[in-house]
Amino acid sequence: MRRLAAVLLLLALAACSPLDGLDAFDALIQLQSGADPGRGESKPERRETSWPGGEGDLYQLAGAKPAAALVLVPGLAPEGRRDPRLITLADALARKRFAVLVPDLPNFAQQRVSVQDSQPVAAALRHLLGENKGPVGVAAISYAAGPGILAVLEPDLRQRVGFVVAIGGYSDSEAVTAFFTTGNFRAPGGAWRQATPNAYGKWVFVMANAERIEHAADRVALTAMARRKLADLNADIADLEAGLGREGEAVVALLANRDPEFVPALIERLPRAVRDDLAGLTLAKRDFRGVTARFHLLHGRDDAIIPYTESEALARSLPASQVRLTLLESFAHAALSPSGLLDLYRMWAALTALMAERR
Repeated sequence: MRRLAAVLLLLALAACSPLDGLDAFDALIQLQSGADPGRGESKPERRETSWPGGEGDLYQLAGAKPAAALVLVPGLAPEGRRDPRLITLADALARKRFAVLVPDLPNFAQQRVSVQDSQPVAAALRHLLGENKGPVGVAAISYAAGPGILAVLEPDLRQRVGFVVAIGGYSDSEAVTAFFTTGNFRAPGGAWRQATPNAYGKWVFVMANAERIEHAADRVALTAMARRKLADLNADIADLEAGLGREGEAVVALLANRDPEFVPALIERLPRAVRDDLAGLTLAKRDFRGVTARFHLLHGRDDAIIPYTESEALARSLPASQVRLTLLESFAHAALSPSGLLDLYRMWAALTALMAERR
């Protein structure tokens, strides 16, 4: 096995820039361990900065001209742009001469996501494009991939953004809803497959949409339900369900359903504001014509939040010459720490392709 790994590594290095491959190896070590790779590199500086339409943290090597820049979109985590995992990723990329801008997105820190979140991402991209002469891209994880990619579809950014990285992303909001409520997802041939979804996804959905509920009592109750479940998935919420009105009952009916064929009809029963945002966040029917960015898509087959078939579907909607899809067997939900020799190699190859974007 070790001999095979050595052969694969030598063949890969021969097919790419050795510097890209070595930098990818360093970044992989840091992402796996969270520690300094130990090559005597300067540690990137993090400084708060602002621009028209936003503010955030910029990670950059002091005194060094960046070879490329990217907007790193925070995930739906309470720590927001100061999530330790996000900081590790930003630091690892900044060490390799990326200027990494992490915007502050309060909506995401409250575990909410909407179509409008694409606008501050677009503003951050415009800022980097004005500050850097090298390639500029965007990277987003999980549900944040929607607003991240929607930002690239802005008319003035379609031909200016050089690359997109989506880790554990999605294509169709309805398909993701079917998965986190029923555990079913469609295989490439159209047949349903069954998996065990992480219940966390349900309650992120409720938290993200509670503010769109018109009835105040239902809005308060659904928010309380989501907070209780996100803190403890085994928490009892029967007391909060008892007093729900029509809008709240429609949300609970969707969550309780186990038949994927019923999902479209149950979504139709949701309040219009919720339906509109689900449709707006869907990438499947978006027009990607004229977009010149290269797309780096990574997903784990064991993802219990968003099924890997969503990245496959997104890849099919993009020009084949502009997309690189990497599927890992054991990746959890965008944990950035694959296990197993072959997965480590695939992750290294994906990072090598990202390093090549510096040119």
